[in-house]
Amino acid sequence: MPNLVESVLVEPLLVALQEERLVSISTVDFETGAPNVSAISWVYAPDETKILLAVTNKSRIVQNIEENRNVVVTLYANESVYAIHTTASVLERELEELPLKLAVIVLQIREVRDVMFYGAKISIEPHFEKTYDKEAAKKLDKQVMDTLKTKIS
Repeated sequence: MPNLVESVLVEPLLVALQEERLVSISTVDFETGAPNVSAISWVYAPDETKILLAVTNKSRIVQNIEENRNVVVTLYANESVYAIHTTASVLERELEELPLKLAVIVLQIREVRDVMFYGAKISIEPHFEKTYDKEAAKKLDKQVMDTLKTKIS
């Protein structure tokens, strides 16, 4: 079966990106021109055409996007691995309503490509756990995700 290529998020991927989830973000480093990969979890897809993410506003991700708007999100979901090619822009430089200085980035989806190698599937999706104060983490995660959900509807 050939790997699928879509121009938007298909339903299972949209559903997967409706909650906090571990993904990797690949940008082009603004100084070296080399790939820069970061793991993040504050991601939210308001619809099948875009993804929002929140990162520290001093993050290299923000600087990289300001120089080169091409971003790939790697998502493990629906028993496969997807490379989501996007065009990024900084929607808000600093969210006033949150205790951390976070930027909101909007990713316009150009292509969604199933990149899992032939004859295999993901049997267990990656999971993570916060290693600092569990209650503080839960509260902050809820604040960030609720804020992302209000940015674009």
